[in-house]
Order: sequence, then C-alpha cells, then structure tokens
Amino acid sequence: MNHRLFIVLFSLFLSACSTLPEALQSHTPKPMMTLQQLVDDQGSGSDVRLGGVIAKVDNLQEKTRIEVVNMPISSVGKPNINMEPKGRFVVYLDGFVDPVTYSEGRLMTVVGKSAPDEEGKVGEFTQRFPVMLGYGHQLWKIVERVIINDVGSYHSPCYGLYCRGSRYHGSRQTGKITQEVTAQ
Repeated sequence: MNHRLFIVLFSLFLSACSTLPEALQSHTPKPMMTLQQLVDDQGSGSDVRLGGVIAKVDNLQEKTRIEVVNMPISSVGKPNINMEPKGRFVVYLDGFVDPVTYSEGRLMTVVGKSAPDEEGKVGEFTQRFPVMLGYGHQLWKIVERVIINDVGSYHSPCYGLYCRGSRYHGSRQTGKITQEVTAQ
C-alpha cells in the first residue's frame, strides 16, 4: 500500500515539475509554436506561443510593443538557450510594462493571437515583423551552477585534511558550469 502511494505521489511531483505555466496556457489545445507558422499565418487571429530574447521594449499610449529575437521553446514554454536564435517577432501587451524588468537580453515566452505583419527596423535595416497580440507571458532567468569534481584525490595514499590537492599525489580538480532556464 505504501509503495503504491509513493508511486502516485512521485508521479504527481514529476508532472508538476514539467507543466506549462498557467500564464502560457492558450485558448486552443494546439497553438502555433514556430516563427515560420506565424509568418505563414498572415494575421488570421490563430493562437501562437513563441519565446526568445527581448531585443527592444517601447511603451506606447495604451500598450507595450516588445521586439523578441525568436528561439525554439520546449513543451513547458522555456526558450532553448542551446539553440541559435532565428528571426524576430513583435508582441503587443496591453498596458505598461517596466522596461527595466523587461530589459534587453531577458528571456521571455508569450502566448497570444496572430496579427498582421508590420514593417520595422533593426539598426538601419528595414524588415517585416510577424506580430502577435499577447494575452499571457512568462519571464525566465538563467541559473548557472558550478560542478567541481575532485579527480584522483581518493586514490592517494594520503588521507589527511592537508593532502587533498597535493601536487605530489597527482590530485587535480575539474569542473564545468551548467546553465538552466527557470521561471522568474
């Protein structure tokens, strides 16, 4: 009995760790999830969920225009920081958003309705941006972890506190930095 209860609770725990945030739930079961689908849609009002890196924020009279450099997103809405950004899109959010909180370089995922394209500039280059009218969004942050491995120190004949890292026993440390996207 306890074993079954543990399995059920563990399954619920795992499913809670990998679900789409409430703010990113779309009005339809299968929203568009690629920039190319948004480009091909040509503003028909279909649901879209896209993410990426904030490039520019402009607060207008009653809404905010955010230009986002597109990155592929996972099933839980997180932008994939291991993939190269491809293309840009514009999202309009109702009301004011603080440009300090929504600053350039922040990761963001947005859900909304597709809208007609608009013309804009990146530097001096003029291009057409696919547009969406956002009704939900999520900011993300990148958490870095440092993993250090002691290699060789456990096979050394020296067991004292001051023996670790001794160059005479061939001990060395290796490490790496890992990055993970988490909710803000």
